[in-house]
Amino acid sequence: MRKRILVIDDDSAVRKSFVLALEDEDYQVDTAKSGEQGIDMTSSTEYDLIFLDLKMPGMNGVETLLRLRNAGYKMPIYIVTAFHKEFTDQLIVAAEEGYEFEVMQKPIESKDLVRLTNAILEGVGAY
Repeated sequence: MRKRILVIDDDSAVRKSFVLALEDEDYQVDTAKSGEQGIDMTSSTEYDLIFLDLKMPGMNGVETLLRLRNAGYKMPIYIVTAFHKEFTDQLIVAAEEGYEFEVMQKPIESKDLVRLTNAILEGVGAY
């Protein structure tokens, strides 16, 4: 069965780069342009992995992460960001409160994204 990935990012170029990098790996990659849209999509589709932008208009990545975890979603969530210092305290609090997530630095090379995704979902080519 094909693994499903959701990319939540307000930047269409970032969403497209994730799709282009991962589509040849036989993953189903869906995209959402906001935290709200991503949460709506998770309610109707089961995802194996979420890549989540941190700085977005409306609901930011930390708020999206908390809502997903509070709704009971257990899939790995990777926050992919150029790392905005204004979110550091929120991420520390979320980690201290037991919310599970990882943080990755933007930009990420396509080959590194593929290797990381394969390691997470298939347990191959550890990153």
